[in-house]
Amino acid sequence: MPSFDIVSKIDMPSVQNALEGVKKEINTRYDFKGSLCEVEQQEDKIIIKADDELKRKQVEELLITHLTRKKVDTGALEFEKPEAATGNSIRQTVLIKQGVDRETAQKIVKEIKSSKTKTQTAIQGDEVRVSGKKRDDLQNAIQLIKELNLTHPLQFENFRD
Repeated sequence: MPSFDIVSKIDMPSVQNALEGVKKEINTRYDFKGSLCEVEQQEDKIIIKADDELKRKQVEELLITHLTRKKVDTGALEFEKPEAATGNSIRQTVLIKQGVDRETAQKIVKEIKSSKTKTQTAIQGDEVRVSGKKRDDLQNAIQLIKELNLTHPLQFENFRD
């Protein structure tokens, strides 16, 4: 029975390469000279430290630019509210969302079931498996999911006949 999985994975080596590019640019740009701006990664989150709100915003834009250059979908980033840190500086945590969250998975399942295609869906942890008798039904399901315009980046893999 043909099937495929809907997943949301972020290429972490590309994220690390983008962070190295951001660090390099912070060290070389004139407007960051003498400031204590830095970016670091801790498992599935990125921490931005900056002197003030303007510099934090600039570092955030640099991060998005470098991630886009490395072809990492920035829809997987969740910017939390900036908070005050030591010495009048600002710290912001950026979460890197991996896997399809429960709400998105349920929305996908509901949409596929309401489309009346001859497919079955199953939520398996942080991914959704779609199976059906015909390959065309699965391709229609992929097209339907793409038309939902979800903010969360999704990939379709393990397509089996």
